[in-house]
Amino acid sequence: MPKCLNLTFAGTIACLVVGCATQSKTNLASGPRLQNVRTTAYTHTESGGAHNALGSYLSGRHVMSAASDWSRYPLGTRFRIADTNEEYVIDDYGVALIGTNTIDLYKPSRLEMKGWGVRYIDIDILQWGSEEQSLKVLAPRCKHRCVQQMVASLRQKKTPQKKELVASLDPKKAQPKKKT
Repeated sequence: MPKCLNLTFAGTIACLVVGCATQSKTNLASGPRLQNVRTTAYTHTESGGAHNALGSYLSGRHVMSAASDWSRYPLGTRFRIADTNEEYVIDDYGVALIGTNTIDLYKPSRLEMKGWGVRYIDIDILQWGSEEQSLKVLAPRCKHRCVQQMVASLRQKKTPQKKELVASLDPKKAQPKKKT
């Protein structure tokens, strides 16, 4: 019986070791998971209206809408405010946010919006959004200057990744030509 117990114990330890070795790591490609950010608030009665950049209604329910510069916090980025545990998803952008790390939080009333003001808060990034999806939504809107800036920043981010991929596939193409 002790031999059977030893095998069970060894099997359990092996499963734990393998499980720990294969755990997926947090995607840090877009930035750190915990961040301190400047936040402001907006509501549906402002000039942007009650719809987000995707055409859906702004959400003030379980997962609330938020706006950002999509080259900093891409479309679909989900985060939680550390102090309140409120969960948000980036589904909107705003002209005043372009080129900043500010996140604009949707509030369902003007009173809540004004009460929020400007705050520096800690957020926990639950899932980074998609730069590719951001580009797909923004590309047809490039006639607007603020959108042009986000698209340029997003495309610039993709360029180094392409160079790294080329270098890993063909080292000759990655090396600059020597002048003779």
